[in-house]
Amino acid sequence: MASNSKKTEMIRKRKKTAQARKRKKLASKMSTPAFAIHIDKSE
Repeated sequence: MASNSKKTEMIRKRKKTAQARKRKKLASKMSTPAFAIHIDKSE
């Protein structure tokens, strides 16, 4: 059986990584909006 301190460390680590994933996902969606790179010069 794992010690209480080891359990706590693992729980904290799991929470931290979950938050990081969530934050990164949000950040990537809220960053620079999609825009056309190749625009025809004639228009």
